[in-house]
Amino acid sequence: MTGPPPPFDAELAAGLAIVQGGAPVTLTPDLIGALRTGHVAAHEVGDDGLRRGGAYTFADHVVPGSPGAPDVTVLVCTPAAVDAPAPVIYHIHDGGMVAGTRRSGMTPMLDLAEPHGAIVVSVEYRLAPEHPYPAQVDDCYTGLSWIAEQADDLGADRDRIVIVGVSAGGGLAAAVTLLARDRKGPAVYGQLLGYPMLDDRNDSYSTVQMRGFGVWDQTSNETGWRALLGAAYGSADVPPYAAPARAVDLSGLPPAYIDVGSAEIFRDEAIAYADRIWQCGGDAELHVWPGGFHAFDAWMPQAALSQAMTRARQDWLRRLLAT
Repeated sequence: MTGPPPPFDAELAAGLAIVQGGAPVTLTPDLIGALRTGHVAAHEVGDDGLRRGGAYTFADHVVPGSPGAPDVTVLVCTPAAVDAPAPVIYHIHDGGMVAGTRRSGMTPMLDLAEPHGAIVVSVEYRLAPEHPYPAQVDDCYTGLSWIAEQADDLGADRDRIVIVGVSAGGGLAAAVTLLARDRKGPAVYGQLLGYPMLDDRNDSYSTVQMRGFGVWDQTSNETGWRALLGAAYGSADVPPYAAPARAVDLSGLPPAYIDVGSAEIFRDEAIAYADRIWQCGGDAELHVWPGGFHAFDAWMPQAALSQAMTRARQDWLRRLLAT
């Protein structure tokens, strides 16, 4: 039996009501174009935001794609006074697999990186449905490989690359980490998966509970996964590099930080992913934020719960980089 949805945090609920105007918006295929436009307006960071008052410089780099694939563009933000070799935050943006750019969500990434003097590299991966799986994972893995290959020129420490992604970016970050392990590719030092999009089956208790609630519900999730996987959506043929929840073996992975709200559809798959890492003898830190809806920190960064989430991520990264 599945009960009613958990209550939203009171502060978040008040803000969500204002943002949504009392009417939750569900993503359907015909709204992907509008999401892309709105996502850019809401989340893309301009030049001044990337410079952070002179604390950072930035540049785009064009990276040769994998065989048969187009080139990949990455945005590199480097501390003006970089202490080489510097750790790297490798950022994979959100957007439900169908929206976003390499500049999306860069403000919280730079907030995360700056206290540690870290370089931020953000990848521009191809979007579904025009480019279905495996285009996104291939592009993101290409970006990771490039960082390791160019580490000396970037002033980066190739042994301290931390993959960070939220929502769809969290799912892609998990997938790239699995791929790096299985290909014996570049070493990943840690993975930060914020409310990650991990499971195409779209049938967990939390998914059913939150149908029609919050900012990303079961229908929206189906739209994103169908765009990515096409006819394979929900079938037994989906590989773990497309939907990391499908992975059976989560051993041999770098330390993971996973967080999720209690009142969002990704709650159960995020918890299950952390649990399976532990079952395989791995290192995972899990936070379930009470009353948090999907991406609440992006919608309401000044809310008390959002601030607590930000501090927890910073604390984990500080402890990771100290080892």
